[in-house]
Amino acid sequence: MDFTVVGLRVLREVAERGTFTAAAQALGYTQSAISRQVAGLEQATGVRLFDRYPGGVRLTTAGRTLLHHAVTALDALDAVDRELRGAEDDTGHVRLGFFPTAGAVLVARALATLRRQRPRIQVTTREASTPSLVRALRAGTLDLALLSSRPPHRSPDTDDPPLHTEPLLEDRLVLAVPAGGRFADRASVTAQHIAGETWIASPASTDEPRLGIWPGLPGRPRIHHATRDWLTKLHLVAAGTGVTTVPATLLSAIPPGVRLITIEDLPEERRRVSLVRLPGPTTPPADALVHVLRQHAADLAEYDHPPTGPAGR
Repeated sequence: MDFTVVGLRVLREVAERGTFTAAAQALGYTQSAISRQVAGLEQATGVRLFDRYPGGVRLTTAGRTLLHHAVTALDALDAVDRELRGAEDDTGHVRLGFFPTAGAVLVARALATLRRQRPRIQVTTREASTPSLVRALRAGTLDLALLSSRPPHRSPDTDDPPLHTEPLLEDRLVLAVPAGGRFADRASVTAQHIAGETWIASPASTDEPRLGIWPGLPGRPRIHHATRDWLTKLHLVAAGTGVTTVPATLLSAIPPGVRLITIEDLPEERRRVSLVRLPGPTTPPADALVHVLRQHAADLAEYDHPPTGPAGR
């Protein structure tokens, strides 16, 4: 089989990004160039590597097999390049992905501890949706990923080999409301109390469900503000423009002017934070990062993060 390095890099990028368009943007190619590279790989292997569907592409079984070996080959070529250039050894590098709200508390605290304990370990991070993080793990561009899941906590994908998933923390959703609003003196509300509230939520997408609205809330919520950035959502809450939902573990990072309260008569919404990676051995730097992530997840789990009123000072 006659493969090119460019073709293998395109294979990995398409597998990670999920669309030819996104892969082209990441690599600085045209979409037609991406299509030609994939067609060349499929001609060389004699098999279909991607299944096409309206929202993008997914690797076939043959495509996953080729990707596994392509990642190994590309990593080896990158190591040769570094050695020939006399670049500093990269064995202390760990690549971590995480869902948006994990960065402010769990990831930030873990990286601060790691820098004190093991300052020579380099960690690069990436925030993304669950499907994007899973594709990056499969493509070999992430070593570890923090994912959030709802009961019954199914595997984030069905590909082989199954991903190794380690539960780190059980969390719960709470409601973020303006500290000076009509719920200023309440520790909890009912669904009827918030039925007419304006909501601040993330835009809907095929890659991720809409976040920021209480699941199972009766009626059709009024969404006046849409943003993916959780800090922007909370500052909009502080400005009195609406309410939103956040994990209780964000209590220490809540900006002034925001209160966290619970909803009495709707089922409690639990979330699990898990550390996910490909099966197989891990490197010592990755093990060191895993250790501090476990440590800080355990610290967060020691208390249930009950709403305590105004978070501002």
